Amino acid sequence: MSKRYIFSSESVGEGHPDKVCDTISDYVLDACFREDKFGRVACECFVKSNLVVVCGEITTKAKLDYAAIARQAIRDIGYVNDDDVFHADKVFVNVYVTTQSPDIAQGVDARKAKGKKTAKQGAGDQGLMFGYACDETPELMPAPIMFAHRLGRELTRIRKTGKVPWLRPDAKSQVSVIYEDDRPVAISNVVISTQHTADVEHAEIEKFCIEHVIKKVLPKELLTDRTQYLVNPTGRFVVGGPQGDSGLTGRKIIVDTYGGMGRHGGGAFSGKDPTKVDRSAAYMGRWVAKNVVAAGLASRCELQFAYAIGHPEPVSVHLETFGTAKAPEDKIVRAVNRVFSFQPADIIEQLDLRRPIYAKTTNYGHFGKSDPDLTWERTDKVAALKAAMK
Repeated sequence: MSKRYIFSSESVGEGHPDKVCDTISDYVLDACFREDKFGRVACECFVKSNLVVVCGEITTKAKLDYAAIARQAIRDIGYVNDDDVFHADKVFVNVYVTTQSPDIAQGVDARKAKGKKTAKQGAGDQGLMFGYACDETPELMPAPIMFAHRLGRELTRIRKTGKVPWLRPDAKSQVSVIYEDDRPVAISNVVISTQHTADVEHAEIEKFCIEHVIKKVLPKELLTDRTQYLVNPTGRFVVGGPQGDSGLTGRKIIVDTYGGMGRHGGGAFSGKDPTKVDRSAAYMGRWVAKNVVAAGLASRCELQFAYAIGHPEPVSVHLETFGTAKAPEDKIVRAVNRVFSFQPADIIEQLDLRRPIYAKTTNYGHFGKSDPDLTWERTDKVAALKAAMK
């Protein structure tokens, strides 16, 4: 008897209030790394109406103009319309930034310290991280989240061309995929909510989103006569962005990862330099899981590992293949540990993470992109894994 179920994932556009905050935070991180690749950054933001608050703990030699960085991020997103309360040139930016706690710094630094059991670089915090991959899309990502990201990315691309003047930055998408025996067979429902100007009719928005966005980017073979399209289902979405809702850095963690198909650890990503294992180890987990699947060792792979603050080794490493392994899981784990190092300093080196690449990660998922700067998407360890399995 076949197993049939529906799984849904959502994405949000660059102009979503939470993503505005993520974008500003990652712009600050990139600005720091352009001048100081050893800077320590933990930057978070809050937005509401015409107010931006930038806060956190940042220790760096870089000279950062936080207000200018925030305005540039907002400008690049597209909040430059005079009919919007939230405008790149008109927002009030408040900055509350201190340096990193010396107690945390001594745990991260590769040096001896009183009470620290090793001179190696340690994790910047305790926590558990997950990495995931599956073979149901070319990107080795779950189909629902990849489809939802495609919708948001296309809406943004069209908006930034200026050819559809009624589009505004705030937007959300959601795709529900029908699975049979754990394989996608159809799309049951597509939701798009996009902010718009007051002078456009709902019927025009609906027709445009269905014909020029949904049917353009989603697989034709998965759209059926039964697929339901819900476009701006409230009927009106003029007030949006930080005017309509407050935003916070790190509040869209499931959008950032696997859409709920793979688990997420305890921390968010944006605004954190790679000494924070919340981010770097999650990237590491994706790299490992993707190579396991690409090597044909499993159709689905989820990796979990955990750290203690100041300690250089993970306190646990666990691999799950959900019954899809082509070899004993304990043998795959041994191969993974031979090929990859999970020490925080080694993760940074293996993935070359001390670079201003993070604005590329912020929107439409940190995983599943083909950009060569995003090193955790490489499948360059397939041969090494296969050799380690012998």
